[in-house]
Amino acid sequence: MEKKNQVLEAAESASGEAIGFKPLYAQVRERLMRRLVEGDWSPGMLLPSEMELARQLNVSQGTVRKALDSMTADNLLLRRQGRGTYVAEPEESRIMFQFFRLSPDQGSPNFPDSQVLSTGSAKPTKTEKEALGLKSTDEVIRIERIRSLSGQPLLIETITLPSNRFPDFDHLTVIPNNVYRLYSERWGITIGSAEERLKAIAASARDATKLGCEKGEPLLLISRIARDLENRPVELRWSRCITRDIHYAVNLR
Repeated sequence: MEKKNQVLEAAESASGEAIGFKPLYAQVRERLMRRLVEGDWSPGMLLPSEMELARQLNVSQGTVRKALDSMTADNLLLRRQGRGTYVAEPEESRIMFQFFRLSPDQGSPNFPDSQVLSTGSAKPTKTEKEALGLKSTDEVIRIERIRSLSGQPLLIETITLPSNRFPDFDHLTVIPNNVYRLYSERWGITIGSAEERLKAIAASARDATKLGCEKGEPLLLISRIARDLENRPVELRWSRCITRDIHYAVNLR
């Protein structure tokens, strides 16, 4: 079996180099990603073994392993020693480090609580249309909420979603703290990546009232575009943050 895999890998490598296509493991990754996008594999599901996937895709086990390793590195899959490979779930602990970059100056990072202030449908603004790739005739869902750490308001944020990707959103009676889990479980939309931009702004009168700070106090504005597994934009988020006792942390590797 090992010799067969080595022969397969050599043939695959030579074929890829000769044709000039993507490396075969990247093509296998795309095929596996399609199973996530189409809902064949749902969050928490145990994947077939590497040997079985290799048989299904007619490639070597090593190529499958490399594709799975790439997806694991992107937090799409979870490897559990002795148990197999699972589709990652949008758990608070994973999202906190992958998508929530605010940390207290003292102590360990915590995931903030949320209080929804308002939600409703509207026509998109120019910025929303550009960020989410919408037409003028499309509608969006806007959610405004305050997020707090240890009972202290930390940020106020506005989340904009394309209505056509989230049908019956207005039927929700509760919007949970972890909206990325909600997107995944109810609409099958997994957030695979996000782009953020940071900018210093002054607190408006309304933000000051909601956050309990002075009008004009410096805030950190974080604008985020979150994308699904097909790299389509599905969320625009504006977060206005008090940074008296917190900072934005990112590891560069």
